[in-house]
Amino acid sequence: MKKLLVVAMIGLGLTASGCSVRMADLTVASTKNYNLNSSQFVKGERVTADDSVPVVLFPLGIPNMKTAMDKAIEKNKCSVALTDVVISSLNHAFIVGKIGYRVEGTQVLDMSQPHCRTVNGMANLSNEKPLILTNPKP
Repeated sequence: MKKLLVVAMIGLGLTASGCSVRMADLTVASTKNYNLNSSQFVKGERVTADDSVPVVLFPLGIPNMKTAMDKAIEKNKCSVALTDVVISSLNHAFIVGKIGYRVEGTQVLDMSQPHCRTVNGMANLSNEKPLILTNPKP
């Protein structure tokens, strides 16, 4: 019984262990093609997304950093980029587990997009803070 408990603890330690490595800290990042000269940017909420693949002796696919960033940006239909971005590499596998990338950042919302307005033509900006990326032209 004692040997079974030791083997179970070692097995749990090997499968639950892993590490995350911070790969990049970026001020602004986007994988979308948008004009960043809009004057109607606002700061959204902090989001996290990851792209990972399972590992059983060897990885069963290739994780993609762009997919992780796309997932984070697409959490809000008005989001066009992320600001204050942290990109991490995940390695939570020894024999079994998962590997991948995690992207965390604050959404940059473009309220000038047609689908981001309400019925009266005014967007609900009660929870968002203004974000100015360019100098407004007089």
